[in-house]
Amino acid sequence: MKKSSFISVISEEKKEENRGSVEFQVFCFTNKIRKLTSHLQLHKKDYSSQRGLRKILGKRQRLLAYLSKKNGIRYKELISQLNIRELKTR
Repeated sequence: MKKSSFISVISEEKKEENRGSVEFQVFCFTNKIRKLTSHLQLHKKDYSSQRGLRKILGKRQRLLAYLSKKNGIRYKELISQLNIRELKTR
């Protein structure tokens, strides 16, 4: 529960500042991902929610890849704030 409240506090601060920024979008996707994962723990056979989760994960991964290429410092800060694993390097 602490993680979701942490995300909501950050998103409220960022909402007024800049909604279109990569960081804000990643915050929103992370919040949705956490909600969907808790939903899928209860409803294991909800395949449409699984598909939606995979789509959101892909979008977040693309945004994080973009951010890591453009500004590595902001990427590292965002990863540490949200407690997300780093992207795999190819």
